[in-house]
Amino acid sequence: MDLLRHLRHFVVVARELHFGRAAEVLGMAQPPLSQSIQRLERELGATLFDRSQRQVRLTTAGQLLLGEADELLAVERRLRNLVDQVRRGALGVLRAGVPPETPAVTLRALLDGLAARAPGLDLDLHELTSAEQRRMLAEGRLDVGLLHHPVEEAGLRFGPAVDAPVGVLLPRAAPAARAREVRLADLAGLDLVTAPPATAPGWHGHLLAVCRRHGFAPARVRPARNPEFLFGLLLAGGAVALEPEPVARREPRIAWRPLVDAPLVKRTSAAWPARAGHPAAPMFGQLAAQVLAAAEPPPATAALASAARPWPVLFEAGEQPQVG
Repeated sequence: MDLLRHLRHFVVVARELHFGRAAEVLGMAQPPLSQSIQRLERELGATLFDRSQRQVRLTTAGQLLLGEADELLAVERRLRNLVDQVRRGALGVLRAGVPPETPAVTLRALLDGLAARAPGLDLDLHELTSAEQRRMLAEGRLDVGLLHHPVEEAGLRFGPAVDAPVGVLLPRAAPAARAREVRLADLAGLDLVTAPPATAPGWHGHLLAVCRRHGFAPARVRPARNPEFLFGLLLAGGAVALEPEPVARREPRIAWRPLVDAPLVKRTSAAWPARAGHPAAPMFGQLAAQVLAAAEPPPATAALASAARPWPVLFEAGEQPQVG
């Protein structure tokens, strides 16, 4: 028996004390309503309404049941609301990963935006490389992550992607810093400082391939996992890095110059398991894209037109890649 449904019918009849009006309130015919009350009475083994006279009245059992039924139905509504919030991703714990180089202002905007959209959601945030995030997503130890493309797509769904133009980081005193734009070929003979290949294998391979194709074969590829170490290697001289402009804002002695013809962009998007994904993951992906896009200044010199991109096009502009 659907006890809660019969209790809802009982409460309306008890308020109206008239089966016809109660049926109208419930939007149903009177005979099924009478049958519902009779079934409830049989189930409880008690008469709930006195129908001996023209006026319908509650029996003692009916009066006692009315208070209990109100409380029980209120609990049901709270439970349904709780489950609905969990289903929509507004409650629970979201295990999320972000790249180690994420600026503090971007991280703060992401946290504030998520708190405003889902104040009941507990964000368990982890500082992880793309490779670490990809592995933890596959193992079920992470619900959503911010990954640098290209990335293996099997078993993942992706949120909106944000492309950040990549330019040259070099000391402000370096001769190449006097130019408004720099060609990759002009960097020949210098070391390239970049993240270790294990942190984002797809991006590392793509970066070196584009450098070689445009005439820049680094004398050495020197790994740097965090910005401070990267800046130290650059300021020591003889080395450059290829990163989006916001990275340079952390160190006033480092200049950022765009590359001629914009041969490189760094694409970032949220990713989560295609099957049994966390309900809040798409919301996190949408918010992360908005925050990352707001952090990226418009390109000052080179337009990122899709018609003549010299880099591999992973997804067309505006497309939300999905797998599954």
